[in-house]
Amino acid sequence: MQPSIWGSIVVMGATIIAIRLLPLTLIRRPLKSRFLRSFLHYVPYVTLAVMTFPAIVETCETPLAGIAALVVGAAAAWFGANMVSVAAICCVVAFVLGLL
Repeated sequence: MQPSIWGSIVVMGATIIAIRLLPLTLIRRPLKSRFLRSFLHYVPYVTLAVMTFPAIVETCETPLAGIAALVVGAAAAWFGANMVSVAAICCVVAFVLGLL
C-alpha cells in the first residue's frame, strides 16, 4: 500500500511550518543565556560544514585527493584568498591528484 502523494506533501509542509514557526512562537523575548546565543550563532556554519564535507571527500575518485583539496583550500582561505580563488585552487588540486 503506497502513501498518497498529497498526504506526503501535507505532512512535509506541516513539518516545515512547525520547524520555522515554533521558535518564533516559543522564543518571544531576547535570549539572555550567553551559551545559547553562542550556540545558535554557530549552527548555520556547522550545518554547512556537515553538508559539504562528505561531498568534498567523496567527489574525487580517491578520498585522499578530496582531503588534500580540502586542506589546501582551507589554508588558502585562512591566508585571505577569496571564495572564487579557493574554489579554483581546490579544483586544481583535486584534478592534479586525481590524475596521479
